[in-house]
This record gives sequence, C-alpha cells and structure tokens, in this order.
Amino acid sequence: MGIFRGTRFILTFAGCLFCGPLHGDEPKGSEPGKEPLMDYRDAVVYGLVEGLTEFLPVSSTGHLILTKEWMTEKGEEEAEVALNAYLIVIQAGAILAVGLLYWREIWAVLLGVFGLDPRGRALGLNLFFAFLPAAALGPFLDDVIEKTLFGSKPVAVALIAGALLMFWAERMRARRERDEAMGVSPDLAQLSSRSALFIGLMQCVAMWPGTSRSMMTIVGGYFVGLRPAKAAEFSFLLGLVTLSAAAGYKVVTKGDEMIAQLEFGPVLLGCLLAGVSAAFSVRWLVTYLARRGLGLFAWYRLVLAVVVLALA
Repeated sequence: MGIFRGTRFILTFAGCLFCGPLHGDEPKGSEPGKEPLMDYRDAVVYGLVEGLTEFLPVSSTGHLILTKEWMTEKGEEEAEVALNAYLIVIQAGAILAVGLLYWREIWAVLLGVFGLDPRGRALGLNLFFAFLPAAALGPFLDDVIEKTLFGSKPVAVALIAGALLMFWAERMRARRERDEAMGVSPDLAQLSSRSALFIGLMQCVAMWPGTSRSMMTIVGGYFVGLRPAKAAEFSFLLGLVTLSAAAGYKVVTKGDEMIAQLEFGPVLLGCLLAGVSAAFSVRWLVTYLARRGLGLFAWYRLVLAVVVLALA
C-alpha cells in the first residue's frame, strides 16, 4: 500500500500544477479566509536554508526545525506532520545539485554495476556498505525521532556535541598529518568495505537533528584516513543515496498528509531553490575544507546553540 500512496502523492501534486487538486483533495491552506500552512515566502526561506546548510557540517534538518519554529506557530497534528515531512522532502533539491555536479562519478558507478568500470564498481560497493546502517535503522527510528527530537532544545544539544567532536577530530587530523607526513588522500574507490561501513555507522548518529549528516560522514572520513576534500566528496555521494531514500520514504509514508496540507507551488519552489543554493554550497565547501578544515563550523555551531538555548 505504501507504494500506491507514494504514487498518489506524485500524481496529485502533478495534477495541482496543471489542473488543480485531484479528487477534490484541496489543500487546507487554500481554503478561503484560511492562511496557508506554507506560502511562497516561506518556501523561499526553507529552500535557501536547506540548500545552504545541507552539505555544510552544521545540520540542515536542525536549521530547518529552528526556522519552522521561528516562522510558524504550533498547529494541528496533521499540519505538523505534513510540514515536518516536507523538511525532509525538500532535500530533493540538494540531491539534484549533487547529481549534476558529480555526474561523472555517478555515471562511473552505473557502468560499474554492469561490469564496465572496475573503479566505479568499487566506489558503488563502498557507497552501498556506507548506506546499509541507515537503511537498516532509519525506518525503525523515524517516528521516534520526529516525535521526540524535532525541537529547538534537542537541536541545540546536538549542535554542541557535534562542535566538540569536530574540534577533537580536527586536532587528531592535524596531528596525524604532521606526524605521518600524510600525502595524497586515497581514492574513494580504494576505501575498504570496513572503512565505508564505519562511515555509514557514523552517519546514523546524525539521525538526531542538529548533529549533521555531513559532519558525521566527514569526521568518519577523517578517521579512516581521508583528507578533508576527499572526505567531503564521499559525504556528498553518500548523501545522494541516503537523502534520496529518506525523501522517498517520507513521500511514501506521509504523502497523504502533505497532499492535504501543502500547496504544490511553494513545495516545488522550495525544492528548486534548495538545489541552486546547494550547488554553490558544495563547490565552496570542498575548496574551504582543503584549506581550513572544520574549525569555523564548530565555532558557528557553539554560537548558534547558545543563542537557541537563550531564546528557548
């Protein structure tokens, strides 16, 4: 039944674009005299926040939760479910950005699946092993996380914990590179399956909003010997797989709620803006990490956490 619900979500939103809602399923936000749950101005804010923070080690979900609490008042449970689901689905824009920027790597993996590119096959296997932990744990923890950790205080705690981990990881990396005179970073296809699985386990910690999937996978890359730029690239490619699965899962499980509560125009605009801003963010991050490391982002997380706790 989940597949049919997901298909209905896609078809209904497509119908909204060209013909209006199907089957009389008009979003509540479009009722006369009723303020929409998310309008175009909200979509612009959500899209830019998602795109700029998705691949930075600062937690895009945490930022979106804080943005939602700032812009909206707590409403009906159905509305909360729909908007929380959209905060995951909006990642589709960031997924598209990575797909376009790293199409050569993705093409190599696809060729590797058919035995036409040995390096692509090795990279694809590493991404598969890294994705396994999240695929196994995500469906079981999704509802618990959304009910207990989608709030400003849990996000602030995760921001602080992540910042401390980043400071420690940067010191460890700098010491290792100094002591071992570490040269060129290993190619992503040269990682062992054990190293890829370890990065995947680190990614699971980021199911706590505010932790940052990007941060945990980059730090995991540090631990297995990757230099910052290569660790970031593996994080991007793994994010392509993980975020696609997460967004698809939300469409299948929460599609009906999103159809009933959200209008298609703002939903689409938010995703498109997320894609454009994510493309700039990804390009900048690779260059910055190669020169500076994670320190700036750790300090940003601490400052943001203090502000959030003070306002909370």
